[in-house]
Amino acid sequence: MEEMLGTYYQNKEKFIAQQVKRTSLAKRGLPQRKTVEQQIVEYQIDALLHLMSDLLGSDKMILKATKMGTVKLLRSKRVEERAWVLKSLVYENPTIVLTEAEKANLSLLIEDVEEKITELIAKKSLEKELELQVMEKMQERHEEYINEVRLQIIKEKAPNPENAQTLKRLAILEKKNFTGLTRSVWEVLRPQSLTEIVGQDRAIKSLLTKMASPYPQHILLYGPPGVGKTSAARLVLDLIKNLAQSPFQPAAPFVEVDGTTLRWDPREITNPLLGSVHDPIYQGARKDLADTGIPEPKLGLVTDAHGGVLFIDEIGEMDPILQNKLLKVLEDKRVYFDSAYYDEHDPNVPQYIKKIFAEGAPADFVLIGATTREASKISPAIRSRCAEVFFEPLTPQEIEKIIGQAAAKLQVKLEKEVPALISEYTIEARKANNLLTDAYGLALYRQNNKTPVITVADIYEVIQVSRLSPYVTVKGSSQVEVGRVLGLGVSGFLGSVLEIEAVAFPARKKGEGQIRFNDTAGSMAKDSVFNASSVLRKLTGEDLLNYDLHVNVVGGGKIDGPSAGLAICLVIYSAIMGVPLRQDVAVTGELSIQGRVKAVGGVFEKIYGAHQAGITKILIPQENKADIPNELGKLEVVFVKTIEEALAQIICKE
Repeated sequence: MEEMLGTYYQNKEKFIAQQVKRTSLAKRGLPQRKTVEQQIVEYQIDALLHLMSDLLGSDKMILKATKMGTVKLLRSKRVEERAWVLKSLVYENPTIVLTEAEKANLSLLIEDVEEKITELIAKKSLEKELELQVMEKMQERHEEYINEVRLQIIKEKAPNPENAQTLKRLAILEKKNFTGLTRSVWEVLRPQSLTEIVGQDRAIKSLLTKMASPYPQHILLYGPPGVGKTSAARLVLDLIKNLAQSPFQPAAPFVEVDGTTLRWDPREITNPLLGSVHDPIYQGARKDLADTGIPEPKLGLVTDAHGGVLFIDEIGEMDPILQNKLLKVLEDKRVYFDSAYYDEHDPNVPQYIKKIFAEGAPADFVLIGATTREASKISPAIRSRCAEVFFEPLTPQEIEKIIGQAAAKLQVKLEKEVPALISEYTIEARKANNLLTDAYGLALYRQNNKTPVITVADIYEVIQVSRLSPYVTVKGSSQVEVGRVLGLGVSGFLGSVLEIEAVAFPARKKGEGQIRFNDTAGSMAKDSVFNASSVLRKLTGEDLLNYDLHVNVVGGGKIDGPSAGLAICLVIYSAIMGVPLRQDVAVTGELSIQGRVKAVGGVFEKIYGAHQAGITKILIPQENKADIPNELGKLEVVFVKTIEEALAQIICKE
């Protein structure tokens, strides 16, 4: 079209040059019918009509002129009429009229029409160019589609990867999918409601109050294994979903993971907890992404837990660096990803990947971490961000109740002594159920599938096979003994009774006596012996150097801390003075060289240990009065300030 316009202007210049030549001839006397200006105007109008015919097409131009009723005027001898037809065709308006100026000087009309035709040609050129581009794109898409069809046909005609062996293995796999055992014993015995979790009323209440709030807290659960921490967390979430003030939706997830199995790469190649990015070269992203060099984000468990609970069992075993990264997620409530291969301007990057790299992945959840470690062994950074709930060790009575619940679920009968016997060998609900289910299988085997009755003999057989020993080896009694006292110790979350004994003989030479004590008991326990010697000398006037004294912690356990000071002083006093001590009383407390009984830690756990051992009375420092729980059962707690008060409570007065 640009060529047509260029040809028009070239011919116009030639024609004008010819007319100028003719004008010079006319001046020489040659005749002329029209003036040069008239001839130039007529030529331009006819040339523009011809240009419109080329632009629109002769058929389309005749059709337009016919519709406007101007077709007869196309060949009019009057130049004004042809000029009007030209203008009406260019503007596509049959009602258009020539202005007075245009009638007087048709050159004005020609200039206007030339400008309008130039615009039409430019528009037509642009439309044609766009049309060509559209056709090219359509052709490309068509070729892509043809190639896809060809590939599909090639795949369909390719050799079949299946053979008799692969089909056989597929059939075996499908058969296995339709074959299954009944529920596992843990599915049967797992608590289905909070009322089935025995012995943890205070812990469950505390957990509920922290989760049922409109602003739930992150929580750390402490306690020995097998007491229901995981089950309690899961059941509490199920319960509070139905509360009006709860922020948890009915579909809130409970994502459970074991901290001991969480493995990650410091180079961020893989991180199942927080998520990672699979780069297209080093790791290999999804094939369609790797082909175009696009990294693929892999979302982690923190995003799976969004809107719900992330439960990490044994959180104290997690890698410290991973713990710190988790704390960052708790603060931001999002996980952010980065990759050297990511280009935000790459048009091939899918929108969801752009959104993840730009905004991060959501990770707004409540963290519940469970651990069997002591609170002091957990990262202070995690503890500062979490509320803490302590689950309690189970008493023999609670173990017996758990055994009764399990027997009801298994629909098995028990001999009367079975629950009490099992409670002697474990303090864990999980272990107690293990012993019961082992005996259940033994009873079924012995009784030939009849309704089983688990006997004491079945339990003893399971205990012997498992090489178990009674959990509590030291128990209180109503007897009295000289040179023997029961102390209280703590290991982890469990308290226990320590058996401490002493024997004293007059030294061969006065003032040259020797004192012997367990090397394995620890340096602080030895210091307690020296403190006791000073207190006894002040109390009785006796010098321990006049005696060969041997103090022994039965079992050789290490005593961590000064809390055995009171017990050691009492047993030495009994051995030297020949005074019998009550064996149903247990004591704990640090003893100063002034004879004062000072506060100690782990009182709650020590009371539990006293319960386990059947102790009827315990002596506790007066300074620990605020640490005593409300529920003591039949256990009597006596608070003492001095060694004299302790002696008055433990010495047999009969």
